[in-house]
Amino acid sequence: MKKNEKTKDRLSKISKTLIEAQRKITILDAIKWTDSVKDEFFKNNCKELPKVSKSYYDAMPLPFDNTQKKEEFRQIIAQTRLYFGNFSPMSRLIIDRCHEYIRALEMLDARGTKKFSKIAIELYGSPQDAFYPNGPKLADMGATLFDLLTELDIKLQTEADIKKYTAQQGQEILQKSLSNFFNNAQKSVKVMVGDGMVADASAGADTIKLKDSAMFSERDLRCLEVHEGWVHVGTTLNGALQPYCDFLSKGSPSCSVLQEGLAVLTEVITMSSYPRRMRKITNRVVAMDMVIKGADFLDIFNYFQRCGLSQDESYAHSVRIFRGSSPEFGPFTKDLTYAKGFLLAYNFILFAIAQQSIEVIDLLFVGKINLEDVPLLIELKDLGLLEPPLYLPPQIRDKSGLSSWMSVFLYLDKFDFKEIQKNFRFLLPK
Repeated sequence: MKKNEKTKDRLSKISKTLIEAQRKITILDAIKWTDSVKDEFFKNNCKELPKVSKSYYDAMPLPFDNTQKKEEFRQIIAQTRLYFGNFSPMSRLIIDRCHEYIRALEMLDARGTKKFSKIAIELYGSPQDAFYPNGPKLADMGATLFDLLTELDIKLQTEADIKKYTAQQGQEILQKSLSNFFNNAQKSVKVMVGDGMVADASAGADTIKLKDSAMFSERDLRCLEVHEGWVHVGTTLNGALQPYCDFLSKGSPSCSVLQEGLAVLTEVITMSSYPRRMRKITNRVVAMDMVIKGADFLDIFNYFQRCGLSQDESYAHSVRIFRGSSPEFGPFTKDLTYAKGFLLAYNFILFAIAQQSIEVIDLLFVGKINLEDVPLLIELKDLGLLEPPLYLPPQIRDKSGLSSWMSVFLYLDKFDFKEIQKNFRFLLPK
């Protein structure tokens, strides 16, 4: 067997082993709060902390032996080093993923303890994260945009914001639009209706599920089409289509940062997002920062109510922040990835355009990756071990339009918006 063919064969073998090893690691299922917790909370008139502690999670065993699962990843690391050494792009991609899966398993071991939140912050980030020395923090984004998004949400609501579609009707609408987008998929993408879901919608490998009791607006469905369909399902299929690196179809926990960032960015550039949607994202950042500073579940529940959410909505949002932890300990920071990832994806694409390296942008959609994986993916592509992504949002595929749209921001960044406000203030009614 020729040297390159041997490398491809070994990479394909390791890739499939990695996919199988992570298959049963479903973090969100392992940390969910049952309906009985909600029933008890509302029975107590939303005045007492939910009864969730370490013993609660101990009664929810994982679908695998955690110690044995960690050993599986250690064996993959050893096999990868044997095949490819320590520093090849294949080794660095695979070994980093294995180390992160092991860390995620340690996080699941720590459910209901303070350690859980510390590891979550390590994997997903903190609202106190800055993007460069002395730069703005993520928490600043929520504080800055809250009032603006609240007022815009009130003023700009139209017929498209009315939640008039049932989950079954939404399923029919989404199925039609996504079937057109994935018209040459080897396996059809299906939209389904399910019960027992926490979120109103979620994406799987080649499916999107809608919560059976949820209602949807036109904007909701358009947003789901581009966010869950074009990006989440699209990158899963792009990874699965890789002949040697199909492990890219599955992301380690921190891959959700870029994944959610690309999804939110695609919402924005397709004009599919709306103020209420963006306010939801920024409000969660504010809430997580409150928890970092000592707020408990009741504080956050009341905060969301002050933001105008119903009791049911406030409870659901609060659970997302405390799941896996306890009502008194630190947050599960996965929901931070929407805001953090958006800022990273936007700035990287802007940088790539400024450097006239627009061909790199497509690699962001090649599978479930971290932004720091990009140099390794370029090496793999040059080695003939990585294929370009098949499914791309039209606005990303159109590099001419994308470059024109985003390059303008390189110039606009030179303006001081506060000074602009001073000059334009007399043009608007007081």
